[in-house]
Amino acid sequence: MFTTPTQQAVKAPQPSLERQFIIDYLAEKGYCLEKLQTLPADLVKELMTAACTYANLKLAEIEARSRFRRKIQFED
Repeated sequence: MFTTPTQQAVKAPQPSLERQFIIDYLAEKGYCLEKLQTLPADLVKELMTAACTYANLKLAEIEARSRFRRKIQFED
């Protein structure tokens, strides 16, 4: 049985972690996902661009830390 990329993505931890980072970013700015529907489109685009950038950077940070730890463990 074949799985679609969407089905594979749901199994991975990154989408849920990325979503949580986005939610956290919006909360810091005083917004929530549900509230975005009531805001002007240009503001929503600006907020989501910033939130996605933040989430992407946080995921990259986690990945870099993981690689660094693995590198340290294998050097010993």
